[in-house]
Amino acid sequence: MTATDVQSALWIRRFRPAPDAPVRLVCFPHAGGSATFFLELAKDLSPDVEVLAVQYPGRQDRRKEPLIETVTGLAESAAAALLPWADRGLALFGHSLGSIVAYEVARLLRGKGHAPVALFASGRRAPSVERTELGSRVDDDTLLRTLQSLGGTHPMVFEDKELVRLALPAIRADYAAAETYRYRPGPPLSCPLTMLTGEDDPMVSPQDAVAWREHTSAEFDLITLPGGHFYLTEQHAAVTRAITDRLAGLTRPV
Repeated sequence: MTATDVQSALWIRRFRPAPDAPVRLVCFPHAGGSATFFLELAKDLSPDVEVLAVQYPGRQDRRKEPLIETVTGLAESAAAALLPWADRGLALFGHSLGSIVAYEVARLLRGKGHAPVALFASGRRAPSVERTELGSRVDDDTLLRTLQSLGGTHPMVFEDKELVRLALPAIRADYAAAETYRYRPGPPLSCPLTMLTGEDDPMVSPQDAVAWREHTSAEFDLITLPGGHFYLTEQHAAVTRAITDRLAGLTRPV
């Protein structure tokens, strides 16, 4: 097994193999999230689209591994891990922090000759829009209150003190990555880009969402759905339909 294969096994989860699917959708979780967030999406898109989910270090089965506190570090490792999967077209989907990681992975894959066939950005302002983030060094109570206010995590999770203690280091690492991210100007992507957002998301204004348009020279689509930052859990069917429609007809790379 090569070093790339080992890295791929660490970073990539394949919940529902779809060997005849012409395209793979690679999913990148939000801050504090894990690959299992995309289990339902994998089930609903198969067999027409094979879903791969990225597992960042420091959580679930990777909880004992060193944390990565930069978007660049996450993107470089994820892009390298995806190379063995690039025999088919790769589409990328990221939510919140995952949108920025997915965008940077798209740029890295393009540089390696495996430009993605589509990018889906969800719940995050465009890379070129700079704004002060919640500091990763805020006290635990402030950080947990912020997470609770955004939704996406069952309230009972926050009542399990041991679970919260185990999760906090990974959450802080992800917030540090978001906090320190700085967009580096470069050529726009050449693949279609779809931006999905919740109409009541406090983290993304309409202007923030539209600004993703400048990051591709191809078709741009903006989809606004009811809900807040984690609109996609409530609007799962609509999100699945949007992905299916936009990936229809895409084929393996020549």
